[in-house]
Amino acid sequence: MDKSIYVAMTGARAAMQSQTAIAHNLANASSTGFRAVRQSLETAPINGPGFESRFNAVTKPEAWDSTPGNYVSTGETLDIAVLGDGWVAVQDADGGEAYTRAGDLHLTPLGVLETAQGNVVLGSNGPITLPPFDEITIQSDGRISIIPQGSNAENLVELTTIKLVNPARENLERYADGLFRLKDGAPVYADPTVRIASGQLEGSNVNTTQTLVDMIAAARYYEMNLRTLQNAEENDQIATRLMRMNG
Repeated sequence: MDKSIYVAMTGARAAMQSQTAIAHNLANASSTGFRAVRQSLETAPINGPGFESRFNAVTKPEAWDSTPGNYVSTGETLDIAVLGDGWVAVQDADGGEAYTRAGDLHLTPLGVLETAQGNVVLGSNGPITLPPFDEITIQSDGRISIIPQGSNAENLVELTTIKLVNPARENLERYADGLFRLKDGAPVYADPTVRIASGQLEGSNVNTTQTLVDMIAAARYYEMNLRTLQNAEENDQIATRLMRMNG
């Protein structure tokens, strides 16, 4: 069987994997704080007898785009946006620590501060739970202050500080749940230099125009590899007929 079949097969598979990543990005083009997934390929030479003229397409480990998204003013106190580098620490579904740029926060009926995805926001003393209040303020360094329910403005109480971190990018890994974690699984110390803005949200950093162009290119690449498979099959059939004629 012609080795070009295997070359075309790896190319088609890589194109399908790229399409999956592209579709995921498009689906999250309007998701708060979303970081676009990046899928890249590399060539792997086929070793063995004959000329080194055949290369398989191999998908490299998934990466992500660290470019910040656009900031949108909402006027909602519980909406926060990380300014520049940094992350908001949250609790994942397993109770571990993870990190996100999605700052669309809300309070549960029990006063637990969560992201829109349902992850509890972590503070200086663990998960953040707030008592009933008449007014809340979130400072640029993450400090949360409230005027307790039924009190006047002079009774401003500082409760906790949102845990803001800034680990090195190369130490972070993106997971399927959209959260980021350290590759070694260890927690990160709070970084007092990270700043946030209350009343704003950071949008997705997906460039929809470029992503659509990438989708078209991946589709054409897939079709090209399918044509190569068809050509290899036709060549195999012709070779078989020639052998029968000579037999």
